[in-house]
Amino acid sequence: MRPKHVPVRTCIGCQMRRPKREMIRIVRTPKGEVMVDPTGKRSGRGTYICPVLECLETAFKKNRLGGALDCSIGEEDMKRLRTELEERIHELTIKGPTGGRG
Repeated sequence: MRPKHVPVRTCIGCQMRRPKREMIRIVRTPKGEVMVDPTGKRSGRGTYICPVLECLETAFKKNRLGGALDCSIGEEDMKRLRTELEERIHELTIKGPTGGRG
């Protein structure tokens, strides 16, 4: 049997490549909203970040999020995203990379 293909994505923080399921997806929807996509299936332009606070800090400090999503992100949206991402990172460190899905 052939081994199953594992999709790999690049983190916008550390620039390391990791399996897609181990990362957090952030998406710009067709309506222009920027949000965390816990399912990884929401339509729109997406980017990925490792579930590590250092990657989050690097991505925000170097303003990589707006560049990766090809949009400008307002100050309030950045604060909201930071809070959502910090919560998601905390959840993943407790439950593991699959979010408790086994």
